[in-house]
Amino acid sequence: MQDLAGKTAFVTGGASGIGLALGRAFARCGMNVMLADIETDALQAAVKSLREISPDISGTVCDAADAESVERAAQAAFAAFGRVHVVCNNAGVAAGGGIDHISLENWRWVIDVNLMGVVHGIKSFLPHIRAHGEGGHIVNTASMAGMDGGLGFSPYTASKFAVVGMSEGLAVQLKPHGIGVSVLCPSFVRTRIGESGRNRPQRYGESRALDPANPAAAMVAEIARQIEAGLDPATVAERVLEAIRRDELYIFTHRGMRAQAEPRFDAILAAMEAVSPP
Repeated sequence: MQDLAGKTAFVTGGASGIGLALGRAFARCGMNVMLADIETDALQAAVKSLREISPDISGTVCDAADAESVERAAQAAFAAFGRVHVVCNNAGVAAGGGIDHISLENWRWVIDVNLMGVVHGIKSFLPHIRAHGEGGHIVNTASMAGMDGGLGFSPYTASKFAVVGMSEGLAVQLKPHGIGVSVLCPSFVRTRIGESGRNRPQRYGESRALDPANPAAAMVAEIARQIEAGLDPATVAERVLEAIRRDELYIFTHRGMRAQAEPRFDAILAAMEAVSPP
């Protein structure tokens, strides 16, 4: 999509971090923007801040893990702006993983938001975009954790690998329909994902801090440090805009990402080469 002015964008996780930066970038391009987020007060503040750029901003409370909630948010976007063209399935959370004290509640929550939240967004918006026939673009937020298993046995890694694979398949199927697909794979960005537990619904149980004696605690502390020193979300949003206009499938954001991913790809290729010929 080259000309975004006058089009409409829908963004989950839109009240903070990358989602808010995306909303701001879209507003500056002259787009109508619907921000969707589970955090009511932050959502109201985000909408107010974007209305300083454009009056064509709205917000709707949305739990990405709940298909009915996403569908209600989609209907709110249609009611507010008519046709939606760009959908950013961006909402994401993180919770403890590792091989010690495996929490099924953590796994269910992270998978429901990070993976099923993307599925819910596609289910609610794709028929609409196909029907209006004006083209569109879907941006699914994954992570470099979806390219590299360095976080170990982790619901976050599992969810992001799934989003990458799903996006690759979706891109092939939607290309003939004039609908682009991008999968966003950033490394560390200055967001509040480390505080995901603040919005954890009760149905997934309590968010528990890691015991300092847990071997994973040191990794979590290091991740928090790198997030604090990470990339500005506005820089990520500009890369997303560029990718939408160029119809790029993979969106990477950090120099040096190749070195992070290469060991995995090299190991895969080496394993393939080791297969005996039939």
